[in-house]
Amino acid sequence: MSEKRTEISDLGEFGLIDTLTKDFVSYSPSTIKGVGDDAAVIATSEEEVMLVSTDMLVEGIHFNLMYSPLMHLGYKSVVVNLSDIYAMNGTPKQITVSIAISSRFPLEAVEELYKGIKKACDIYQVDLIGGDTTSSLSGLMISITALGTAKKDEVVYRSGAKEYDLLVVSGDLGGAYMGLQVLERERAVFKANPEIQPDLDGHDYLLERQLKPEARKDVIQILKELEVHPTAMIDISDGLASEIMHICKASEVGCTIYDERIPLDAKTSIAAIEFNVDPVTTALNGGEDYELLFTIKQEDYEKVASNPNFTVIGHITDKASGVNLVDKNGSHIALKAQGWNHFAE
Repeated sequence: MSEKRTEISDLGEFGLIDTLTKDFVSYSPSTIKGVGDDAAVIATSEEEVMLVSTDMLVEGIHFNLMYSPLMHLGYKSVVVNLSDIYAMNGTPKQITVSIAISSRFPLEAVEELYKGIKKACDIYQVDLIGGDTTSSLSGLMISITALGTAKKDEVVYRSGAKEYDLLVVSGDLGGAYMGLQVLERERAVFKANPEIQPDLDGHDYLLERQLKPEARKDVIQILKELEVHPTAMIDISDGLASEIMHICKASEVGCTIYDERIPLDAKTSIAAIEFNVDPVTTALNGGEDYELLFTIKQEDYEKVASNPNFTVIGHITDKASGVNLVDKNGSHIALKAQGWNHFAE
């Protein structure tokens, strides 16, 4: 009898993480939260904690150097990590940067990458404190660890959502995905005929959302000014549907969101229609928006309802009700996470 073989693609990224880490236990009393949230939480004093998050970007998987400028790539690689710290209601303080580079990259190219890293450090006021550099036989890889701080009683986890809480999202969604579609279309045209110049006119907003996203540092400050403390929070890196599922799983609740409430920029909607894609689908499954998705108590509704940075898109229900999308016809559709699967063939 042959040994059982389980394809990693069947598990997906988060299923793989759950499987690999399920038998690990915490030995240090300072480990408050390990695997399973946007960042690990480590006690540093009775009142404060350290937040730690790591992400890796791999050439050919997370970025294509045919249309990703190295400076933009360096900037983005930092921002996506800082976003995880903000998603825990924390403040990023330091980063480490590790890169693997092949011989095709001259010094000048690596310096360009680090210009983007420095730009992000300057804008978000974080310190580069170390890392590692090694060679690669398969392209460029960037691994960044972000460290941040927060007051212990102000950390927001994915697991705090309660029935009747409201689900809120910052900014607008789907723009990064449509920016990627525009870039991929022009790449295909160029490969077919290198004489044809890319047609990127009118897509500045979408391209910036894809190539140079921003972490929502401002959202954390706005919520503090409004005296709103989210009950659960996560950043939107893998698509709205995926992140909603994470909050619901961690909090052991259900959720109902409304199609017509999902915030979309007009440029995103126009591009989606041009590509024959449902605009709402770009928000649900596109990813890389790096907006913040969070839940609040109902009594905080008035505080966020009139703020242009936020949109209330639904509410938390009991676990048995499941996770549902109400479409424009009033039909309830079971929500599925169909965002990026790193291990799909």
